[in-house]
This record gives sequence, C-alpha cells and structure tokens, in this order.
Amino acid sequence: MSELHKFLFEGLPVRGMLVRLTDSWREVLQRREALGAHPPELRALLGEMAAAAVLMQSNIKFNGALVLQVFGDGPVKLAVAEVQPDLSFRATAKLIGEVPAGAQLEAMLNVHGQGRCAITLDPKDRLPGQQPYQGVVPLHGDQREPLQNFSEVLEHYMLQSEQLDTRLVLAANDEVAAGLLIQRMPIQGEGNLGASRNEDDIGLSDAFNRISILASTLTSTELLELDAETILRRLFWEETVRRFEPLQPRFACNCSRERVGQMLKGLGREEAESVLVERGDVEIGCEFCGVQYHFDAIDVGELFAAELAQPGGSETVQ
Repeated sequence: MSELHKFLFEGLPVRGMLVRLTDSWREVLQRREALGAHPPELRALLGEMAAAAVLMQSNIKFNGALVLQVFGDGPVKLAVAEVQPDLSFRATAKLIGEVPAGAQLEAMLNVHGQGRCAITLDPKDRLPGQQPYQGVVPLHGDQREPLQNFSEVLEHYMLQSEQLDTRLVLAANDEVAAGLLIQRMPIQGEGNLGASRNEDDIGLSDAFNRISILASTLTSTELLELDAETILRRLFWEETVRRFEPLQPRFACNCSRERVGQMLKGLGREEAESVLVERGDVEIGCEFCGVQYHFDAIDVGELFAAELAQPGGSETVQ
C-alpha cells in the first residue's frame, strides 16, 4: 500500500518526509494505458512529479488542491500532478512529439530554454473573485544552466519562494514512484535585521547540511526497492529520529458528468451541435482517469435549454 512517512530530527531544526506510491501509482499508469501509453522517460518524470506533489501538499497542510505543472518547448507539451488535502492525487501529461531514448528534463521540456515549472495552490474555500496562488520558475538555475532533473527544479523553487534549504531525492519506474524530502526549519529570530547568531544557532543550522549530505547518498535503486524503515535506518542511524503514523496517499479523480457538461457548455451551442452533426454524439474523455462521458442530442439540448432558462441566459457561455 502507498505510504507517506513524516519525521523530525530530535533537537535539530530539520524535518523530513518519505513517500512511496505503489498501488496508487500503478493505477495511474493502468488508466493512462487506456488513453495511450507514454514512453518510459515521461512515465518516470510523471511519477517523480506525483511523489513530489504529495510531499509538498503534506508539507504545507493546505486546504485546497496543490497543482504541480511543467511545460515548455520540447516534445512534452505539459505534465501535471494534482494532490488534494486528503492526499488523493491524479496525474497526466500531453505529448506532441517523440521523446528521445534516455531523454532527461532538458530534452523533454526545455530544448530552447523556454521550460517552466508552476506550482498552484487553489483553496477549497476560495472567496468570490479570489484567484489561486501560483509561483512559476524556469527550468534553469540562477546562472541559466539547464537543470537536468526534476529534484533540482523543486529545490530551486523552494529556495526562491520559501527561502528554505531543501534536499529532494525522487525516483520512479512502472512499479513505484517515491521521494525523500529533507528541509531546514527556520531558527527563531533568523532573518531579523540586527539579530546576531550565537554558536548554538550556527550549529543547529549546520545540522541541515550534515543530514542533507546523508540524504543525497540515497540512490534511485534504494529509494525504489527498499521500505521506509530500512531507508531511514540506513541513512540516519546516528540521528534520533521521531516518526509519526504513516498516511496513505491514494489515486482519485474528481471529474464528473456535471463538470464535463459545464466544459461542453463553455464550447458553445454551435460548436457542440456541429460535433453532433459530424459524429452523432459528443464524447469527452478525462485525461486523468480515462473515463469517457457521452452526450447525445437530447443531452446536449438539455444542457443549453437549462442555460437559456436561467435569467439573462444566452446560447454561449463567454
């Protein structure tokens, strides 16, 4: 079963999380298979994104959806992982060309330097007119050198957006998508103008560097094949680690016939009826879970009839 483990290093301003998506990740791939199989390089990227998104959602305890996206100028047009507050997640990608064998992040998304990573926080209790928060970073570092793996992209993002040192190790194959996150927590008074740091503060801050180095020794093979207990024991056997009850991430898709109907209305009556004339019905599939929604002429008529019945209704949603 998929698990997320949170832990703290006793007496140190360092926290960590370890996620292993197993059955839930395999369900994502099985559903993607029905929509068209992705090449292994893209499957691995999507798995790393799913693991990272689960880690980030759990880290911020946000009451809303966390949406992690990468897009750019390579054959991978878009890749998305979305996680809800209960750690249910879904993921998908859009491919418009051939992914070279063994392609890294640059070859898939950042061929001409136009690749971007966006993290969107969409609150469940969003007020009228309130927009989701979104942060966007390029797929290159401060010196414009291309970032070769997704871990580096998110480490760069966390440092830029939250000013928190983060070490992230990600790996994925067709069986497991996994990630280890180590983050330095702020020390009280840190960042205040004029505040001095004593030797104890410096020692606490340096603890992150030591633990980060230990975390970086974790190989992809170990992350994918070993259980959480073994990984934490091997990496941090000299540290006092306080662990919490594991959580269970799961695959779930929030698509529905009602939401798809709203999207169809957004296309406008003329467009919907032209599809009816051409095909006899309108078929719309969810890119996340593969469920197909069918609307015949009566269904389409009812959608737009309901809209016209509303005060101020019009034939096309603008």
